[in-house]
Amino acid sequence: MSQSLVLLGINHTTAPIEVRERLAIPAGRLADATRTLLHQPGIREGLILSTCNRVELLTLQHEHDTPSDLLRFLDEYFAVPAATIRPHLYEFREREAVRHLFRVASSLDSMVVGEPQILGQVKESYTVAREVGAVSGTLDGLLQRAFTVAKRVRTETQVGSSSVSIASVAVDLARKIFGSLSGKTILLVGAGKMSELAARHLIQQGAASILVSNRTFARAEKIAATIAASIGDKPVAAEIIPFEDLYAHTHRADIVITSTGAPDKIFTRAHGRQFLDRRRNRPMFFIDIAVPRDVDPEMNNVEGCFVYDIDDLQQTAAANLADRGREAAAAEEIVSGEVARYQQRLLTLDAVPAIKALQQNAEQIRQTELAKLDSRLSTLTPEQREAVESLTRSLTAKLLHPQLTALRDPNKRQ
Repeated sequence: MSQSLVLLGINHTTAPIEVRERLAIPAGRLADATRTLLHQPGIREGLILSTCNRVELLTLQHEHDTPSDLLRFLDEYFAVPAATIRPHLYEFREREAVRHLFRVASSLDSMVVGEPQILGQVKESYTVAREVGAVSGTLDGLLQRAFTVAKRVRTETQVGSSSVSIASVAVDLARKIFGSLSGKTILLVGAGKMSELAARHLIQQGAASILVSNRTFARAEKIAATIAASIGDKPVAAEIIPFEDLYAHTHRADIVITSTGAPDKIFTRAHGRQFLDRRRNRPMFFIDIAVPRDVDPEMNNVEGCFVYDIDDLQQTAAANLADRGREAAAAEEIVSGEVARYQQRLLTLDAVPAIKALQQNAEQIRQTELAKLDSRLSTLTPEQREAVESLTRSLTAKLLHPQLTALRDPNKRQ
């Protein structure tokens, strides 16, 4: 049965965060979600990529299956009606699915073009998919090629020349809000990769006091140690806040950057009012780079509270794209060339069974005809018999050459 490569997804350009957060899959559930996807009717292989900016399903499925099969999976697994998701979906098949995957892995489809985190996220999804048996022949080869393409883009262009990420854009926003981060207190809630990157950028921008809070105390300690060990013009004070004491200390921060994997909001409008009262109405800025969101957008209605979520960072990120336009164009050329090479390889692989069958059939005919002449050839010396063998093989090869060339070169096929 014919198989089809299908990619279905939503991202920051097609769906607002209100939709994306309903489909977000925490790392701890990714294996279960991938197994569930693999068990859907018609799915032969599958991978799920879930980040703060996208949720994508890459599948190898029976050719007759339709996007509605994947929509049913989204509906059933996330309990989100298909009608809610459908307006925001994009679908790519075959060559365009390959192109999209290569662009995503190369960070050409990211909110911040050139950010390095996406390749690691694709690799993590690949590792999980392999562990649960959801990726084998076709997708395994495709993903390995995507990693190679991403490496080429990194090494042959300057698209990722500077340290750029959602975390760095968030810190840039904080700096623009205050003019300077000198003397400001920043609270990091969540100790994942985003928080590590945010901490590094905060130090570079002059922050001198950073509070760290995470559900896992050891992870908070690791972030704090990284901050304490950093070298700068001024010492950086890093303090760990036990997560159970978070609300008692949040008011101390001028800027709160959240990036947890919590399924529900951590900070509500009521919390905002409490924090402002304790701060004597000095303003607070919340930069929420989590999906699902950590901060209730209603907190914006508390006078003195200013909340920015990941979609609000897009305007800042757009300036980054303009600066990298030339390098991004060079990267797109690499991707286009790699897509063409991958498709050429697929067509060649498709022709292999036909080539083998043609060669085997020709050899069988050659052997049959020689067998008919066996009595006449019996008087030949071994050297003469070998000469006949060599001559018939050569003639067979020359007769097959046009057909084999046409099969190996898709452009010459009728």
